[in-house]
Amino acid sequence: MRIARFIPPRSAEPGGGGDPQFGVVQGQLDEFGQLDDDATVVALAGDPIFSGVNPLGGTYRLADVRLLAPVIPRSKVVAVARNYAEHAAELGNEVPEQPLFFLKPNTSVIGPGDAIVRPDGVERLDYEGELAIVIGRICKDVPVDKVSEVIYGMTVANDVTARDLQRGPDNGHFTRAKGFDSFCPLGPWIETEVDLDAIKAGVGIQTFLNGDVVQDGDTGHLVFDIPTLIAHVSGVMTLLPGDVILTGTPAGVGPMEPGDEIEVSIAGLGSLINKVGTK
Repeated sequence: MRIARFIPPRSAEPGGGGDPQFGVVQGQLDEFGQLDDDATVVALAGDPIFSGVNPLGGTYRLADVRLLAPVIPRSKVVAVARNYAEHAAELGNEVPEQPLFFLKPNTSVIGPGDAIVRPDGVERLDYEGELAIVIGRICKDVPVDKVSEVIYGMTVANDVTARDLQRGPDNGHFTRAKGFDSFCPLGPWIETEVDLDAIKAGVGIQTFLNGDVVQDGDTGHLVFDIPTLIAHVSGVMTLLPGDVILTGTPAGVGPMEPGDEIEVSIAGLGSLINKVGTK
């Protein structure tokens, strides 16, 4: 099931009125991560993470609604660093002996089509396409063999990074370099059917910069798989419903400039597209 968050047609244009709603997206996904022209979204009552899937009865063409970030974490975004060996190597880093993670604030989250804003003074702004996991219930100290019970679904993410800040005098301060507003695009929806074995075997992740492939990897190369990540993170902090875990980026990260379009596509899941702007 694909769970989206959207603004209905009467207010689909940016700045339009109306409250965001949740819905179930229906339609066939093609090999490029795009749904067919007949795709629809069925409106739901409340937030399905908390209240379950309760249709309201309204159905809209997906092309007529404005998609938003499918979840705004009430607590936190936990991002995992250096979880692909080739990515660690391309930035001159060693693969960590245990998961290395940091926090991104929920104010960094934006949705499909929203602008990634390059802050004043940032000289290099990088894309990092990633698979993201959405937590479905309160959990702590989750055993590896119970991880599937706490996952609500998965979505596509871009762990935007001010690389010059990350490498500068504050080297190692991941949260500053990755925590600006708009630095965590998520979407286009949450896929609730999660096959952890398939992810471990390898699900393709590609990032496109202005239509050109710049990252081409798969989840089979994760250093620490998803059960290991969730068990490790939940051993440190309580995870809450709607919390998001970014699982790391493959090799090929690089700079974006204002006016560029960045697309992160995950096989069988969908594509997340954003443009870069300035303040």
